[in-house]
Amino acid sequence: MSQSETKMLRVTLTKSTIGAIQSHRACVKGLGLRRMNHTVEVKDTPENRGMVNTVQHLVRCE
Repeated sequence: MSQSETKMLRVTLTKSTIGAIQSHRACVKGLGLRRMNHTVEVKDTPENRGMVNTVQHLVRCE
C-alpha cells in the first residue's frame, strides 16, 4: 500500500481533559492532540481506532 492509499482519520479534541482520568489523558496525548479544538490526522490503524474509541466522549472523529 503506497503513501497516497493510506487511510487517515481526522480527530479533533472537543472537550477538555482536565477532569479526565489519567489513561484518557494519555490516549489524547498519544493521538497528538494538544489543546481544545486542535485537529490532527492520524493513520487509520486498530491502535489509533482503539484510542479514539476510548476517548470518544472528548473527541470528534471524521
